[in-house]
Amino acid sequence: MEKTDLLIIGSGPGGYRTASYASQNGLKVTIIEKHYPGGTCLNAGCIPTKCLAHDAELRLTTSHVCNTIPPLDFTKVMERKEGVITQLREGVNALLTQPGITFIKGEAHFISDHIIEVNGKQIEAKNIIIASGSRSKTPPFLKEEDITKQKVGEQKIVTSTEILSINKIPRRLSIIGAGVIGMEFASAFSAFGSEVTVIEFMKECLPPIDSDIAKRLRKSLEKRGVTFYMQSAVSRIDLCEENKETVKLIFKRKDKEETIETDLVLIATGRQANVENLGLDATGIEYSPKGINVNDDMETNIKGVYAIGDVNARQMLAHAATFQGFRAVNHILGKKDFIRFDIMPAAIFTYPEAACVGKTEDQCKNDGINYSTRKGFYRSNGKALSMDETEGMIKILIREDGLLLGAHAYGAHAADLIQELSALMNREARINEIRDIIHIHPTLSEILQDALL
Repeated sequence: MEKTDLLIIGSGPGGYRTASYASQNGLKVTIIEKHYPGGTCLNAGCIPTKCLAHDAELRLTTSHVCNTIPPLDFTKVMERKEGVITQLREGVNALLTQPGITFIKGEAHFISDHIIEVNGKQIEAKNIIIASGSRSKTPPFLKEEDITKQKVGEQKIVTSTEILSINKIPRRLSIIGAGVIGMEFASAFSAFGSEVTVIEFMKECLPPIDSDIAKRLRKSLEKRGVTFYMQSAVSRIDLCEENKETVKLIFKRKDKEETIETDLVLIATGRQANVENLGLDATGIEYSPKGINVNDDMETNIKGVYAIGDVNARQMLAHAATFQGFRAVNHILGKKDFIRFDIMPAAIFTYPEAACVGKTEDQCKNDGINYSTRKGFYRSNGKALSMDETEGMIKILIREDGLLLGAHAYGAHAADLIQELSALMNREARINEIRDIIHIHPTLSEILQDALL
């Protein structure tokens, strides 16, 4: 039986970056992947959607200058996306061949707490990290096979995975869910020319974002022609008898049943941890359909077995998976780190983009925290005006002693602005210290300085 210091199941950002970090720290690492290296993020998530977001933004910004919307070659859009994926996948493949790492293509199954079987052979590892990721969650009125059984090119119902492989722009796209995935695709496909409708059960889109910012972003998309049905619940999807090329969405809004006709339905109702088919029942690992239970070191109830990323359902973000992996390896090595999982920045790559870190105003109110708010607006910033990007705002929440509690923004390069505040929050900087940091002129970062002054 083969033995290794660390065995990792899954090669997404959590898996492959953890493998690299562990090998650099002297561990002999085996990593197993049943699909493509890079995981969902690289192959059917973060990277391809950002390619579409870029091309969509380019089309919109070009129209501002030319006063007309340029023609769209969707085939080239998809070819560019595939080229980016291929290039990055090759980079991950190269990383996984570095000294100290053994990469195995296959499906891993637990035989016992510390023994894994893959491709008919068994590997024993003192330490195991499960990084098996997640998949699209289907709503109660659908089954996963309702989506997977459709013929390629003839799909009427897709998830974020399948929509990344369509060969033409749908005339009408209906999206169920106004979370990050739903909003990003709504933004991109409306820019590509689709008539986009979003149906959301909650009162507002993007729950992690401060409701003030979320509402402004939704209104911005509405100005571009996206239709939103909030506080609405889809009950079923029917094929149109008179036109097999279209489908009907039936949903309830304010206790009234409504129907819309559409050409393609995108299911964007969240993600579900991949806990099946791992053989977890052959172990003592505690888990549920929601994910694998872990402590703050990402260790399960079985010593030496860890779970990182989407599969533990703590923070379903690629960068969260990466740093959870670093924490797990540090725990294995007995190293102290300064990773703050309570300060987790996130971005939504709509146009304009949005980003957040820390608490929302609603959370501050619910927690009984004494706080104040500061706001800065793009319309009064010289760089934003020169970029023709005056739509946007940043909102900062500050505790009474000057500590930053959270920040939320929408507008050009919102993620970059929030990243600056994330760094300062990690160092527990107070408002009086941040005010004195010199910012380059003219830059968008001056919006932060103006807000804090």
